[in-house]
Amino acid sequence: MTALNRVPSLMARAGTASALTIAAVGGSIVIPGVASDASAATMATKALQIAASKKGSPYRWGATGPNRFDCSGLTLYSFKKAGKTLPRTAAQQYNKTRHISAGNRKAGDLVFFHSGSSVYHVGIYAGKGKIWHAPKTGDVVKLQKIWTRSVWYGRVS
Repeated sequence: MTALNRVPSLMARAGTASALTIAAVGGSIVIPGVASDASAATMATKALQIAASKKGSPYRWGATGPNRFDCSGLTLYSFKKAGKTLPRTAAQQYNKTRHISAGNRKAGDLVFFHSGSSVYHVGIYAGKGKIWHAPKTGDVVKLQKIWTRSVWYGRVS
């Protein structure tokens, strides 16, 4: 159980509690309107689950779902269903994310494939070096190992 999850049960047992009391017992204070790492992780996890649920959906250039997708259409659709709006193209999505290192990547982060400085493909990181993505014409949404080192990572916040 995380500290964030303990706060409601601590408050229920104590009746009412001050912020200092909650902090003293290892709780967290939630400030309305400020996204926590936990809520961002929840959104990314939900987007990842939505992308996975589209396994087998056919690739179609320019498609944004719900039954056909191109690469950025899948990420746009998945995050929209999870509560976050992304721009349309892979390059635009890269520019709207918080760029992170490969060592800091987490499931639900976006993986951007690039040639030089040009982003040409995007998928959602699933962990263990794999992504959910809509690869190309004639293919379907699937889980696949990242096949190149020419990738950048971005976190949607």
